[in-house]
Amino acid sequence: MRRELFLFDEFYRSSFGTIIGVDEAGRGCIAGPVVAAAVVLLEPLDVYDSKQLSAHQRERLFEEIHKCAKVGVGIASEEEIDLYNILNATKMAMNRALENLHYPGAFVLVDGKSLKLSQQGTCVVKGDRKSASIAAASIVAKVTRDHLMEKFHERYPDYGFYKHKGYPTREHLENLRRYGPTEFHRLTFKPVLEMLTEELLAKIVSKDSQRFLSVLRKMNRLVSST
Repeated sequence: MRRELFLFDEFYRSSFGTIIGVDEAGRGCIAGPVVAAAVVLLEPLDVYDSKQLSAHQRERLFEEIHKCAKVGVGIASEEEIDLYNILNATKMAMNRALENLHYPGAFVLVDGKSLKLSQQGTCVVKGDRKSASIAAASIVAKVTRDHLMEKFHERYPDYGFYKHKGYPTREHLENLRRYGPTEFHRLTFKPVLEMLTEELLAKIVSKDSQRFLSVLRKMNRLVSST
């Protein structure tokens, strides 16, 4: 049991009562949504930063968290990331997680530096290594998103989504060059954007969509800056 993580939460709990840990997964990816989780721990649980755990450990803790905590999950899609940028999409996902959790008077501990959300709270730098509530949220967000990416793999098995989960690994970038982007890719992110032509973009998303126009503007800016 990492007692220091619970002592950290207890400091805020003694001042504000119920606290919520909030974290996200997938912010640094070039494919797939950004997923956020909001967690109220109802009893002590031996959790830690999801990035420091094996997939097996995360899956086990994911089940345990759902048994001894209240959990809300929020998702911002690839289209929303392309339309509003990754920072704003992350905030959207986190606020949706809070709405789905529905603890409106609770104090929020959010992993990060400067993310202002819809409820009173504070940012905690490297919070998933300091707060048990944030660590639990990081596990829920990561496992939930991994499950989504495994479903994307069923539709596009050539891309290896089940392995890299949308992160820009060497294998992912090679497959992206070989097969081209899908609708699950973040089309405004530079590694993807650089591969697009207007004709290819029209095959991925409808020309009548806001997403098409947003990506096209980014493409034109990229061309004019080179």
